[in-house]
Amino acid sequence: MFGVCQRPTRVREEASSGPANGEPVLQDRGFLTRPKYARRIRTISVVALALAVVAAASACGSSSSNAESPGSGSTTTTVTEPTTTAEGIDPLEGAGTTMVVGTTTANAIALLERVAVGRHKGYDRVVFQFRGEGLPGYRVSYVEPPLKEDGSGNPVDIAGTAFVAVRMEPASGFDLNTGEGVLVYKGPRRIEGSGAGTSVVKEVVRTGDFEAVLTWAIGLEEKVDFRVTTAASPSRLIVDFRNH
Repeated sequence: MFGVCQRPTRVREEASSGPANGEPVLQDRGFLTRPKYARRIRTISVVALALAVVAAASACGSSSSNAESPGSGSTTTTVTEPTTTAEGIDPLEGAGTTMVVGTTTANAIALLERVAVGRHKGYDRVVFQFRGEGLPGYRVSYVEPPLKEDGSGNPVDIAGTAFVAVRMEPASGFDLNTGEGVLVYKGPRRIEGSGAGTSVVKEVVRTGDFEAVLTWAIGLEEKVDFRVTTAASPSRLIVDFRNH
């Protein structure tokens, strides 16, 4: 009725060779010196080394690419140095004594806010700086005296023996778009070149600011070549005169 009882199999107990929290000890270390195990170790080492080299190369390539490629929001500005001689003097390429004319790039009447005079190696400079973006149309040319004030026709005295008129339109030193109007250009009507150390430019004088036509006259020591350039940020009309 009942099956034959079988004696339970006794589980073999391993002899304890040390405390439970001690370092494990390999009982049989002979396999470490067998040829088959040595070949396996060499194979694993070579594969691991190759993977490490590939990973390092990939990391270096990724870093180089990120360093050379600017972000999407970055901008690049190129600065062009002016042409100079061995002595560092600007030869004023393209300068002459004939009339220079430019068209307006402003969306409204350009407002004059600053006039500056300075001396540089090879040239004296007169700068007309305007508020905001864009410049008025301009005409720069030699004129014969006597010089007269726009609107009134009154004669204008100016130091020098040769004279250049800078006519700018539409332009003004007074903003009429705000209520009673706001004076934008608050500088002097006469600027002496001696104060800036110029050798050719003797005086710069405003000869007119009438009906959106702004005129300044530049008195020179003698008739010399001049060059007209423009610049942005801020908006500037620049007239350079070859000096001694």
